[in-house]
Amino acid sequence: MGPATAGPVFAALAAPVRRELLANLAEHGPKTATRLAQDYPQRITRQGIRKHLSVLSAARLVSVEQHGRDKRYGLTPAPLAEVDRWILEIGSKWDARLLR
Repeated sequence: MGPATAGPVFAALAAPVRRELLANLAEHGPKTATRLAQDYPQRITRQGIRKHLSVLSAARLVSVEQHGRDKRYGLTPAPLAEVDRWILEIGSKWDARLLR
């Protein structure tokens, strides 16, 4: 994971609602913005959901597929795996330093 990809991923993951959207897509599969908004009726509008999905898409955390008039958003786990590898690498460096 390089600095160019890390920033957008961490920025996207910083918002709790975006983490919830990712968890929702991971658990239930691809959904439209309208369907996601129905899952959070008291908290966020469809427009708000679409803005969050745009941030997640820019960070490559979701993919978008056109189905007729609908756009379905699905989780793209590769950037999360990159973040996980980076965190493990940093952790192992820290562990090695502590052992010295």
